[in-house]
Amino acid sequence: MSFANLKRQSGNLDKLKTAVEALSKSEDNTSKSENFWKPETDKVGNGLAVIRFLPAPEADGDDALPWVKSFTHGFQGPGGQWLIDECLTTKGHQCPICDYNSSLWATGIDANKEVVRKQKRKLSYIANVYIVSDPKHPENNGQVKLFKFGKKIFDKITAAMNPEFEGDEAVNPFDLWKGANFKLKIRKVDGYQNYDSSLFESPGPLLNDDDELEAIWKKEFSLQEQIADSKFKSYDELQSRLNKVLGLNGETVAPKTTVETIKEQVKKAPKIDEEDTPFEPDVTEDDDLSYFAKMAEED
Repeated sequence: MSFANLKRQSGNLDKLKTAVEALSKSEDNTSKSENFWKPETDKVGNGLAVIRFLPAPEADGDDALPWVKSFTHGFQGPGGQWLIDECLTTKGHQCPICDYNSSLWATGIDANKEVVRKQKRKLSYIANVYIVSDPKHPENNGQVKLFKFGKKIFDKITAAMNPEFEGDEAVNPFDLWKGANFKLKIRKVDGYQNYDSSLFESPGPLLNDDDELEAIWKKEFSLQEQIADSKFKSYDELQSRLNKVLGLNGETVAPKTTVETIKEQVKKAPKIDEEDTPFEPDVTEDDDLSYFAKMAEED
């Protein structure tokens, strides 16, 4: 897509709305790098920044969306080893970890379901953003970065495109001319990062110079590279890792473990944000597991 075509399509929400609808109907670890930006919080867990979501990068082609969706697994087994891996469902493939979780859930045993809640896949989105204001790190201002975020923020994006009240203007948050800056407000609530106070500002151009806007657009990173095949282990490799972390001895379905064994496994699993759903919709907020990922690689 040329920059001229990008401008001609400014304000068009049809493709993005269709993609959001597809996500909502779906049954359904990106590695950290210098290209990723993450807002820093203060000692009590509060943070503030202003960003602008950017359109699909030139590198990903004309039909690309301005975000990609990914699933990851991150949990600790009863022996203390960590499993931190990309979930194959991101690519539309079968995942042995999800299969194992499904077999546990199907037992109907509450203790088994609790284990599943600790081991289930985690939903994230990745998009290019322009850093308008980063008070903690002003050197980031004016930079194009990749931003990984969860369902709460994606819901804000969806709400901007589909306003609740009649008369409110639908906004494409990824539009360089008719989009809107996003004021990211982070608070610590019950031990978790909360984004409820975040909001989009009034619509308007990111900058008033098309040459500068084009330069920003050309700095974007490929989103498809973030979910490239090379980032995923095969089904068999994931199965082997799962067996090692959980001590399954090659079993591919849930064993007939005792309630006492399951409860012990639950105690050793890390606490995660469940939001208000039990299993399928997944964990959504972005906990940084890079430290544990390193540990997992060293096992």
